[in-house]
Amino acid sequence: MPPVTSNSSRSAARLGAVQALYQHEMQGDALPRLLHEFHNHRLGQEIEGAEYAEADTAFFDDVVTGTAARQAELDALITGALATGWAMDRLDRPMRALLRAATYELVARPDVAAATVIDEYVEVSHAFHAEKEAKFVNGLLDTVARQVRPA
Repeated sequence: MPPVTSNSSRSAARLGAVQALYQHEMQGDALPRLLHEFHNHRLGQEIEGAEYAEADTAFFDDVVTGTAARQAELDALITGALATGWAMDRLDRPMRALLRAATYELVARPDVAAATVIDEYVEVSHAFHAEKEAKFVNGLLDTVARQVRPA
């Protein structure tokens, strides 16, 4: 897990949420157990010599549980923004977790500006992917944002 370099507790929560959603998909951990693990052993902790920023745990919990609860809806929005012939199963698991969390924020968190959501998740993408994928994240989330927040 890469360390969070930003001082923002929401940035740390977003990175943690992507990691938790990835773990949820990989291992099928029950959400209460997963949240407990992240609260007590990951968020704001030192892991392998890297100190992680304190995360906004309420925001983390909302993104993780909201994303899991609305996964089918979020996947449909993401699939609709993918290029013709692409499907969710063609994306790697970290990318799926990231796009689902970001799309959840665009759909369910109108208190966060769409530009902020996009910028934050492009930044999170650098923890898992190269610049090419970060550009993909930017373009796809921009497409989703225009669909779900037409203003």
